[in-house]
This record gives sequence, C-alpha cells and structure tokens, in this order.
Amino acid sequence: MANATLSETVAQALAAEIIDGKLAAGDRLDEQSLAQRFKVSRSPVRDALRHLAVTHLVEYAPRRGFSVTRIDPARLQDMYDALAELEALCARFCALRASTVERVALERIHERARVAASKLASEDYAALNEDFHSAIYAGAHNETLKRVVFDVRRQLGPFRSRIFFQRARLESSVREHGEVLAAILASNAEAAAAAMRLHTSQTAANVIHLSSRPAGETTPRARKSGR
Repeated sequence: MANATLSETVAQALAAEIIDGKLAAGDRLDEQSLAQRFKVSRSPVRDALRHLAVTHLVEYAPRRGFSVTRIDPARLQDMYDALAELEALCARFCALRASTVERVALERIHERARVAASKLASEDYAALNEDFHSAIYAGAHNETLKRVVFDVRRQLGPFRSRIFFQRARLESSVREHGEVLAAILASNAEAAAAAMRLHTSQTAANVIHLSSRPAGETTPRARKSGR
C-alpha cells in the first residue's frame, strides 16, 4: 500500500508537470534522477512511469527508456468522444435503474461538491467530481459498462486533473452536474444522457485547450483546499 501511494504521488506530480509544459515532449525521464528528486526508491518511480505510459503521457523505447510524449489534441478528442457516449449511456441507465438510496447519495455528493466549488476548494471538488461520476456508473447497474468507462476515464485522469484550478470551470461543472442530477431524479433518461454528453464535451474542450497551451505557460489556480 505504501509503495502504491508513493508511485501515485510521483505519477501525479509528473503528470502535472507534463500537462503544465514544465516537462517538454521528448524530455527523458531517468529513473535514478527521479528517485533522488522525490526521495524514493526506483521501484515506485518505475511504477509511476508505467502508469503514465498507459495514459500516453510518457513513452518507452528500448535502450532509451522513458520520455515525455507529445500531447496529441486529436487523440484526446478521440478519447473524449468515446467517453461522452459511454457516460451518456451510464446517465441514461442511472435515470432508469438507480434506487432511491442511490439517488439520495448522488444528491448529497452534488451538494458537497457545490459547497466545495463555492469555496474555490479545487482539490476537494476534484475528489467529489470523481465520486459524482462513480455514483452514476454504479447507479447504471451494468458492470461491463462500468469497467469500460472507468478504463477510459482512468487514461484521461492526468489530463483532467488540472481543469478545476480554473474558477470558471469549477462553476460551470457544478451547473452541468446539477442538470444531470435533475434529469436522473426525474427519471428522464433522454435528458440525463444529453446533459451528461454535454458535460463531458465541455470538459473535453477545457482539457484540450489547456493541453495545447505553449510550453511553460502556467495554469491559473483556484484557492487550494485545506486538505
């Protein structure tokens, strides 16, 4: 567990630097140097780099090792197109299948997220955002669909992680979640699917915009939470 936590910490730090342009395409990622920098052994660094390779933020070549991959906006759009349809289907099923208990839980998550957004607590909101989407996947009651959407969402995680440092995206995300929630509570499958598809498309637009910024340009950050 400790090793997993270390590798996740390293992966998140490197992902942020890649997305923010602090690490440029082609930059080599030496395991030993990174281990010294993060004050860990090479094992969690290697695990972190392998994880980032799955998301295509880094790539591996024999005799060269790991290096930063160029972020391809077309590939991001392709993945988000798929995610939008998968999440729309989850929202549709959730509107039809979620139990009363699941609907109440979704409402409570949304309310906590709304409060976090009002305080510009970006890290808290990001965690609650994951909870909100996960609750919809669970409410869809389709294990195959849940596995597939989680896999695509996991690959996009590093790209998505920075958008809630933008105040405008925090506020719009809350509104979009509210529209998805209202449709689910009303058992309106078509409206739930449409609202979720729009929400995911808006997220895609923000992610692709941030990822295409000139190298070294920093991301505006909302006030961080106290977590």
